Amino acid sequence: MNKETIIRKITSRKFWIALVAFVTALLTAFHVPDASAAQITSIIMAFGSLIAYIFAEGWTDAANANGTN
Repeated sequence: MNKETIIRKITSRKFWIALVAFVTALLTAFHVPDASAAQITSIIMAFGSLIAYIFAEGWTDAANANGTN
């Protein structure tokens, strides 16, 4: 697996949704209160959105620097 493949997977919305589903299932299994579980999953999704935005902007800037679209 090369660097580009890893970056594509990390910025995938499907990856972040799967991660939230996994964490939510674990929190439910360990009887974590609903309010805490909601806060934890919100933090994960916020982090995922930020990472995807940073990488997307980087790709856009790199494409503009190279003169490609």
